[in-house]
Amino acid sequence: MINWDERPATTRRYLMCPPWHFGVTYAINPWMRPDQPTDTAAAIRQWARLRDTYLALGHDVRIIEPVAGLPDMVYAANGAMVVGGTVLGARFRYPQRTAEAGAYLDWFRRSGYQHVREAEYVNEGEGDILFTGRTLLAGYGFRSDEAAAQEIGRVFGLPVVSLRLVDPRYYHLDTALCVLDSSTAMYYPAAFDDAGRVALAGLFDELIEAKDEDAEVLGLNAVSDGRHVVLPAQAQGLAGQLRQRGFEPIEADMSELLKGGGGPKCCTLELRD
Repeated sequence: MINWDERPATTRRYLMCPPWHFGVTYAINPWMRPDQPTDTAAAIRQWARLRDTYLALGHDVRIIEPVAGLPDMVYAANGAMVVGGTVLGARFRYPQRTAEAGAYLDWFRRSGYQHVREAEYVNEGEGDILFTGRTLLAGYGFRSDEAAAQEIGRVFGLPVVSLRLVDPRYYHLDTALCVLDSSTAMYYPAAFDDAGRVALAGLFDELIEAKDEDAEVLGLNAVSDGRHVVLPAQAQGLAGQLRQRGFEPIEADMSELLKGGGGPKCCTLELRD
């Protein structure tokens, strides 16, 4: 039986990138509308509040300096995957983001990481690769190659479960699924094919299903330390479900960064050293 009163929080280390150059100047996902204005100053304020939330929870936040001309670099989760100190860099699907891969790899090398790998197949980092604590989940269908799963397993020496995404609004795995702890996740079932839903049911003891209205504000693009769950403020129903199950939801207004198709998780790369 799950004791919901004893959800332990674990201190984490995160990498974040300030949105100094943020703007929606092209469209590579359904959320992006270059014809609608963006407010870089508002994005910076929202990002700073997210960083301060992590610090208040006791987490360690490292900063990578943004590069002019790379407006999506703020979505640090896409930059790499890190497990056990090993780094697999991203290889982006769209040319607009290609240069981000090198910027993130350079940061890891300068920061003393000894095992830094450049990707052979297209993968967009933690956007499409999630870690359960024992298994890696590899999303594909829109932005990452299905074949990347083999490379991911080889690099990290861990079992990999492939999950096909079928709704273009949920173009990355981290927009449709959040691992809350090793036995619990929240997800949007309609974002996955039948095989994916079956696989997830076999991986987690408890699955929280997001309603349409919460998925549609990227409520699943959230960050969990095992107890505290930082999620978009607009996902009120999902926050209620989390409270009922012993988690502590912490709301973050990411409305400006949502215009680029991201929320708290997109802005947060976990450094599992």
